[in-house]
Amino acid sequence: MNYFYQRFLEESEKKSFDPEHRKRLDYNIGKYDEQVAKGKEQYQNLELAKRRAANLKHKIINNLDKYLVEFENNFSKRGGKVIWAPNEKDAQREIMHIIKKSRAQVIVKQKTMISEELELNELLEKNKREVFETDLGEFIVQIAGEKPYHILTPAMHKSKEDVAKLFHEKFNMPSDSKPQQIAQFVREKLRGEYVRADVGITGANFLIADVGAVGLTENEGNGLLSMSFPKIHIVIAGIEKLIPNLEDLDLFLPLLAQHGTGQKITVYNNIVFGPRTEFEPDGPEEMYVILLDNRRTELLRFKEQRRALSCIRCGACLNGCPIYRSIGGYTYNATYSGPIGSVISPHYLGLKEYSHLSFASSLCGKCTEVCPVKIPLHELLLHNRHEAVVRKYTSYTWRTVVTGWKIIMLHRWMIDKPKAGLKNKIINQVGKQMWGPRRTLPRFAQKSFKQQWKERNP
Repeated sequence: MNYFYQRFLEESEKKSFDPEHRKRLDYNIGKYDEQVAKGKEQYQNLELAKRRAANLKHKIINNLDKYLVEFENNFSKRGGKVIWAPNEKDAQREIMHIIKKSRAQVIVKQKTMISEELELNELLEKNKREVFETDLGEFIVQIAGEKPYHILTPAMHKSKEDVAKLFHEKFNMPSDSKPQQIAQFVREKLRGEYVRADVGITGANFLIADVGAVGLTENEGNGLLSMSFPKIHIVIAGIEKLIPNLEDLDLFLPLLAQHGTGQKITVYNNIVFGPRTEFEPDGPEEMYVILLDNRRTELLRFKEQRRALSCIRCGACLNGCPIYRSIGGYTYNATYSGPIGSVISPHYLGLKEYSHLSFASSLCGKCTEVCPVKIPLHELLLHNRHEAVVRKYTSYTWRTVVTGWKIIMLHRWMIDKPKAGLKNKIINQVGKQMWGPRRTLPRFAQKSFKQQWKERNP
């Protein structure tokens, strides 16, 4: 059993039996469910919209080289610079090169999961730069010294009392501060940092190939401020973030908003074409888009699993998943958690070390049902499991047990011949160890159904 698997088991058990943790997740996801139900009312045919989005993303993923070159050509025409980063180290090096060249000391960041993938905050702090998360949830977890708990809701695991206590410890605010007071404090604090900042870093919800633009969608206005005040704007985006045409935002923006937060449309929706021109009064003087591979092309090699690259990071699969709702985000020990994380993280971080995540599913299919781009997530989890078994990344004990079970199930006499007492003894010894002490194990009846049928119908 590898270290990551052992840690996953320990953390999962701790979180799933923590009533306070379960209460917070149930409350927050319950509120989300209410909003999403309302958000769906805007659609006459939601299924049709999801099919169209799925087809467009399928087209992109299967012609990625063509659309990446198209995006680069169109973005470069307007004075932007595209930097290709094959892996995490390359991206980190390029970002630090831009920051050092401009002698930047203060960096503001919009919420973006890809910066967590690059461990960007740690990199900047190590190089003695001041870095500020500008999303309220991200700011909370940053000052707490933690990582985002959820793709869309970074501080989902914290109650308002937890946040008030944190701000009392860090900023000497009253320990009973209300959420509105905390939000007002953060707003005022960050306004000064936007003005001081030399560099603004954002992610990209969409890279629009035909016009070479970056689509950013958010609710707090922090992304708009992060890219417009500093002289330099750095966009970090995975190579899968492409959509073919500007008109496609008409389809994707409402789908992302509705599945992400239950809104009809997100509050701030920006399309950025490049650095400011001589006719524009504000905006960055330089703009870079760093296109990150970081093993995404490895995932492309798999005929089925490549469909996971269609993800638009709405977080709907996490909120629908009974496993995530029980064990939360940190147990996955990966940037991307929940069902989508269980599919892609093993390929990004190493199938051998992280194959256990693909087994952390009930395969109920809820994740597939709620996905706005129709990724068959529960099926892809099975493909990952198959890959792990073929490569013998599962434990020898588990493979032996499953092989033995297969032999028994293919030979009826092996089930019928042993007495019920012996079968129950075997189930108790083997099953309790593998299934855990809290499950009630089934008991074999003294007579099987087959025996009773023969007696009643001689």
